[in-house]
Amino acid sequence: MRVSDHNKSPHESHQGGSPALNPESIDPSEELTLSPARTRPSGLTSDGRLRAGRLAGLTMRQAIWILSWPILAESFLNSMVGLTDTVLAAGLGEQETDAIGAAAYMMWLMGLVVMSVGMGATALIARSVGARRMAVANAVLGQSLVVAIVAGVATGLIVAITTPATASMMNLSGDGATAFRDYILIVSCGMPLMSILFTGIACARGVGDSIRPLWIMVVVNAVNIVVSWILSGVDWNTLSSDGTRSVVLANPFPFELGIKGIALGTIASQAVGAVMVLWMASRGTWGIRLRARRLRPHWHTIRRIVRIGLPNLFETFGMWIGNYAIMLFVGLIGAAGVSGAMGAHIVAIRIEAFSFLPGFAMGAAAATLTGQYLGAGSPAMARKAIWICTLIACTTMGLSGLFFVIFPRLITSLFTPIESHLTLVPALLIISGCVQIPFAASIVWRSALRGAGDVKAVMHLTWWTTYAVRLPLAYLLSGVEIPLPGGRILPNPSGMEPSLAWLWVGLCAEIVVRAGAFGWRFLRGGWERGRI
Repeated sequence: MRVSDHNKSPHESHQGGSPALNPESIDPSEELTLSPARTRPSGLTSDGRLRAGRLAGLTMRQAIWILSWPILAESFLNSMVGLTDTVLAAGLGEQETDAIGAAAYMMWLMGLVVMSVGMGATALIARSVGARRMAVANAVLGQSLVVAIVAGVATGLIVAITTPATASMMNLSGDGATAFRDYILIVSCGMPLMSILFTGIACARGVGDSIRPLWIMVVVNAVNIVVSWILSGVDWNTLSSDGTRSVVLANPFPFELGIKGIALGTIASQAVGAVMVLWMASRGTWGIRLRARRLRPHWHTIRRIVRIGLPNLFETFGMWIGNYAIMLFVGLIGAAGVSGAMGAHIVAIRIEAFSFLPGFAMGAAAATLTGQYLGAGSPAMARKAIWICTLIACTTMGLSGLFFVIFPRLITSLFTPIESHLTLVPALLIISGCVQIPFAASIVWRSALRGAGDVKAVMHLTWWTTYAVRLPLAYLLSGVEIPLPGGRILPNPSGMEPSLAWLWVGLCAEIVVRAGAFGWRFLRGGWERGRI
């Protein structure tokens, strides 16, 4: 840790034992950098264990386990929130399912803002905890929540205002367009709540606490399932082998609000989660504490959060635009006569999401450990942690891919009773199952680079793979013809018939290229020397 000489205090030069001064007296504007003169990182014990935070005293493998299994369970529950909406919409009908599918992309857009703030918070808090600078971590917690609330309000307003135009661009009409507008207008009102919920979870992860975020998501998921089901009026149906629908669980409640009830359930769950986050943060449950004075704007800390979060926002927003174009391709496939294409695409994504939950858990663990080990002054330990996380992710996701290849229709039937989905989705699962191992590696390497603060490189690589590889391949292989102003048509040079399965081939081919790009950046090692 290097600070300017005129800023040094007895606490800052103290290298062992307890700090000499109250850590809250440290100015959070002081930079966290590493001194090359150190023979042993002060943030680690002699056998390489972290000295501060929730991971203090643990071996690397213990730390990975403590971080990853709650994140895996939490990610599973987080995916269940979106899957619940999709399954309930499938009980309403095909158009409602298409509307929820289109809304999922708008929810992703809203989540990008939260994720960018959360990424800045995770990286800064992890680096601060590794360097035993708890006052800095407390400052980042407070300022991250302030930034998240402001960004959440602004994003919710923008999404609500642009909802009618978005429905038109996604080729939704009639009941599908109405359901889409109703859902988005309601959930956009809850955007500040979602911002508080997931930014708080990101801060807890930076400290190394992944248990309490899990319990938060247990409650959030339970509230979402129960309230959405009660208000929607949907029965839980399943489809037998002879094509007959049967009711597994009849809905006894009289509300029957349909899509509106599903959206209200989502908001209710986010409200409960936001309250839990604020309660835990104010009590110091995670090892850092939310204090009232830390909610006053501290522009240096805000700039540091933005400096990391903004490239991440640009990166993920660029990816979102690319995937929004993919959604338009899917809409054109449906318009070309492939019934239920939009709903099948989203159902396949929802199912596939469960396969890469281990990858995201390992990626989150790698991000936290990379930040803390770099803060403690040990790039070698950070690199070792990344390799271990990569191996575990590739193994678990590879097994998931094998199940997709062997049992695609059985898996699909567990999530939707709609015949068009049962026809289209199995082929998509087989295709995605073939690329689970490179996908796992790309997830971990990308997350680790973010945890190190190497966000600009991640942004550039994501843009390159999205626009130079993903979109061209998806367009050519989808076979769609793009309508132009004036009634003209841009023919597809591939000459292929519109096909959702071939579009997925293009998407999965890009995943392989992406894995190579992030692997190249990781192996070069420039992320080890970055400042944040």
